[in-house]
Amino acid sequence: MTATATTAAAAPSGFRTYTHRQILLVMSGLMLGLLMASLDQTIVSTALTTISRDFHRPDLYSWVITSYLLASTASTPLYGKISDLFGRKRIFQAAIVIFLIGSALSGLSQNMYELIAFRGVQGLGAGGLISLAMAIIGDVIPPRDRGRYQGYFGAVFGASSVLGPLIGGFFVDQASWRWVFYVNLPIGIVALLVVNRVLHLDHFPSRAHIDWVGAALLVAGVGLLLVGVQEAGQTASVTTSALAYGAAGLVLTIIFFLWESRSPEPILPLRLFSDRVFTVANLLAFVTGAVMFGAIIFLPQYMQTVRHVSPTMSGMRLLPLLGGMLFTSIGSGQIISRTGRYKAFVVAGTAITAVGFAMLTQITIHTSFWLLSVIIFVAGAGLGMFMQTLVLAVQNSVQAKDMGVGTSTVTFFRNLGGAMGSAVLGAVLIDQEKTSVGHYIAQYGSVAGPLHAFTHGMDRAYLYAVPVAAVAFLLSFALREVKLRDGSHANPLGEGSPLPLAESAAAISTVGADGL
Repeated sequence: MTATATTAAAAPSGFRTYTHRQILLVMSGLMLGLLMASLDQTIVSTALTTISRDFHRPDLYSWVITSYLLASTASTPLYGKISDLFGRKRIFQAAIVIFLIGSALSGLSQNMYELIAFRGVQGLGAGGLISLAMAIIGDVIPPRDRGRYQGYFGAVFGASSVLGPLIGGFFVDQASWRWVFYVNLPIGIVALLVVNRVLHLDHFPSRAHIDWVGAALLVAGVGLLLVGVQEAGQTASVTTSALAYGAAGLVLTIIFFLWESRSPEPILPLRLFSDRVFTVANLLAFVTGAVMFGAIIFLPQYMQTVRHVSPTMSGMRLLPLLGGMLFTSIGSGQIISRTGRYKAFVVAGTAITAVGFAMLTQITIHTSFWLLSVIIFVAGAGLGMFMQTLVLAVQNSVQAKDMGVGTSTVTFFRNLGGAMGSAVLGAVLIDQEKTSVGHYIAQYGSVAGPLHAFTHGMDRAYLYAVPVAAVAFLLSFALREVKLRDGSHANPLGEGSPLPLAESAAAISTVGADGL
């Protein structure tokens, strides 16, 4: 029996079934949406210097990234809940439209304040694109077959993270920084047309209402908390304003959880945290997000600042990171679909990530590009092995009615960890660079000294990331192995049920040797 037939046969009565070809068509539209949202997390980085020079506001350049990150992170859980109530197709299409409006307006910006505001609009759309793409896959494909497809989403995420600086550098060098935003328009229009034509989801309308109070508390709390963390990270010190923002955000976040415990239709149902798989997977997403974004953010700076390569070439030098993520993301997805087991990949992936970050602490201004390629390949291989596996574990564990909010919560905690981790590790880099630059200038001169100081600061930041990665490795052992379902309903054995060897062997023989 083929994998396609297995999917069709196992689907519960009343739910739509999809052929392999239909799934690939659906994925093409979803991956285009995911590509846009994840690409814009990094594509702007190589254009910021030019943008701040054109607008004569270098003091505000960091907010171009921060506003996008704030809006996308805070809105992610809202999309999950709204899509559970009103259907994922129309909400996903709305997210694409919002993102395209933000992209067009960002490209037309006439000053830094306009750009920061319009980047926030982009972020509002991105929050839905990333989380809903994963949730829709959860609607279309049973968990047992999902791994082989979901690995490609991890590959798209990894590719956009690496190719973002490359593409951004190309537009800055060859055209205008405005094309960093305009490039989204044709991609988004194609995605909108493909999704409208090929995506047909069963949705049963609900009379439930949206918890607008909870939504406002979540956006305000997380937003203020991230503003405080970002400001402290940019100044490498806990200023009075950063402390005030952080404290206000923390208070509002606590109020949000108290409100959610009493709300009849909560944005984030707290009952989900009684599921051990859900809780552990989200903790892992937060912790690993904190170290993952550090690897992506610092390396382009190192390439351009220390090794003096162009923005375009700095993206090329990061291709081994992409290669590692592609290899393990696709490979682990295939194996998970064949065996029905996923925990080993989370354990192995977090272990390899910790080793990769330990290797990153040894980078110097003289590290050969061959050795650097090996180091970042290892880090990428570790990240690719488990990033999408965490999403799969949560989707397999939650009930069908919670698919949207369950999936978006993993994305939310990963982005939240990334925002906090990049700010904290960035603060370590800045502080160590400032305190050591005098020493290195005295030792190596005014030209090479600052390069050594930057590399020292980066190494120290990675050194702080190593124990965080080690915590993720230890935490991975707490993730329970739950039998991957063949249908879209909740696991009949319940959360935490072991995977019987006999059923595993039978499932393997059923799936057979079919690949993607």
